[in-house]
Amino acid sequence: MPTPLVLVSGSGRSGTSSLAGTLKRLGLHVPQPEVEASETNPRGFYEPKWVIDFHKRHLKELALFNIDSRPAAVDLVASYVASGVPSGELREWLAGQLEPEQVVVKDPHAFWFARVWEEVSAELDADLRWLTALRHPAEVVGSREIAYLSSQSDELRLTKETSNVAGWVHAALLTEHAGRRHKRAFVRYGDLLADWRTALEPVQHQLDLSFNTDLDEREPHPVDDFIEPSMRKSQLTWDDVRTPDWLREMAEEVWQLLGALVAEPADEASMARLDQIHEDYKARYADAVALTFDHTKAESTLAGREARDAQRATVANLRRELAEARQSTGGDIGGREAVRILGRAARRRIRGR
Repeated sequence: MPTPLVLVSGSGRSGTSSLAGTLKRLGLHVPQPEVEASETNPRGFYEPKWVIDFHKRHLKELALFNIDSRPAAVDLVASYVASGVPSGELREWLAGQLEPEQVVVKDPHAFWFARVWEEVSAELDADLRWLTALRHPAEVVGSREIAYLSSQSDELRLTKETSNVAGWVHAALLTEHAGRRHKRAFVRYGDLLADWRTALEPVQHQLDLSFNTDLDEREPHPVDDFIEPSMRKSQLTWDDVRTPDWLREMAEEVWQLLGALVAEPADEASMARLDQIHEDYKARYADAVALTFDHTKAESTLAGREARDAQRATVANLRRELAEARQSTGGDIGGREAVRILGRAARRRIRGR
């Protein structure tokens, strides 16, 4: 029998950790070691360390952000995946993780390498199933600000709000599309916190999973001490987020359509509309890039000029220090000694930055 492999997906700060932690307490196995808890997530991430390192390493190689709003990012990943490197690494790791009866792997970045997960799972006789955590985009943006941007300037936070909403839309569309060929389920974060048993009852049937408790019995369970409504610290609305009207309206419609998939994960009308929105998003993104061409070109030119000026200043300073050293020693400095002097000067400058 194929091993059930549940991929917990969803935009960061959408409740993926809460969902994965709940499934672990319900008897599913999380591959070890896990990412350790932190100040931003004190209850734990329930995320295999190997998996997060895997995705971070390859996304860094491609110069992609975890939640990247650029439509072109999809083609960049596809070309990279064709090399076979990510597949080989995932195959080697996953082969040693499928002995338990049910495995849960949480990673909000998995949608970038969905094809890799599909191919490797099929080769290893694992039954891949997608479980997506849903949270309103205004709350996600607010939660990301609380976790990552609280110490930044208002200007940066304003820019990131729009970027984060766009990233949420793009990631939501890609994640939804990635799971269409498999068993899948969707869970609203608010529903999970309000009544985890009721929220997970359809998930159990949709993904054909076995839990270590009968959800209908309402018997005390360790999940009761793990999940509580107070975990929902950010309850913002669109009134709290500054973003273009068209982007706000698009994100809201995507949110509503994904909500429809909670009850019926294969609803054809919802999926067709999501496809239309995806095409609209790509067109609007292209318009935005064209509109900001002069700004982007000017910023790139200025950045290049600053880097060049800094390099010239560094060379000039090193030459001056070498001349001073020669003067202090009567000009008797060999090549190796000159290199040592320049090296010491360079290290001093690095420490002084």
